[in-house]
Amino acid sequence: MLNGKKIIVIMPAYNAAKTLEQVYREIPFNIVDEVVLTDDFSNDETSKLAGELGIKHVKRHEENRGYGANQKTCYGMAKELNADIILMVHPDYQYTPKLIEAMASIIANDVYPVVLGSRILGKGALKGGMPIYKYVANRFLTLSQNILMNQKLSEYHTGLRAFSVKALEEVPYRQNSDDFIFDNELLAQILYNGHEIAEVTCPTRYFEDASSINFSRSVKYGLGVLRVSFQYFLGKTGIYTSKIFKK
Repeated sequence: MLNGKKIIVIMPAYNAAKTLEQVYREIPFNIVDEVVLTDDFSNDETSKLAGELGIKHVKRHEENRGYGANQKTCYGMAKELNADIILMVHPDYQYTPKLIEAMASIIANDVYPVVLGSRILGKGALKGGMPIYKYVANRFLTLSQNILMNQKLSEYHTGLRAFSVKALEEVPYRQNSDDFIFDNELLAQILYNGHEIAEVTCPTRYFEDASSINFSRSVKYGLGVLRVSFQYFLGKTGIYTSKIFKK
């Protein structure tokens, strides 16, 4: 706990058996109260390993439902455990859990309700091996989003995130996509509600066992990002309100 607030780490997992233990060992259990792992029908022994590591709250989907659906399960389980602060850490070791305490403290001290680990604020992205085409796409999409949504974030596409449960409960995230665009819809909803988002510099790692979507799915994701940004713009200007922004 921090300042009396219960902290739960969620890990939406898919084929993470090779890297899960490395991630788990870096979690600062001096402040983290519980860990939740949801396995989106992996082909490896992710769920079994999670149990062997001592993760008590493990749920395996009976079919592959998608990254967004996996997160919905995570958030639901964390809220059932009475979390005050939820931190999402990918179990593929692309992001380090060592930033958990810094990110959680920002929320626990009521400075910001949401914190992102940004690969762009420093030189973490390219230094960590992010492919050039993904870096360029990230910068283009982020610029477009900042213009359409009147924000100044360095990136919207990181997988290292921390939320106050209160901020999560204010948005209809269950109506969001079950695919990768879920991440972007959730941030758009939080910003639409008038909350501000903090960022901390975070390193990243791109390697063979780190999860990554292929080029065609990246294109689909990019188009989805632009769609969400335009929906945000139309909602704020009163032209049209998408269901994801309706309470």
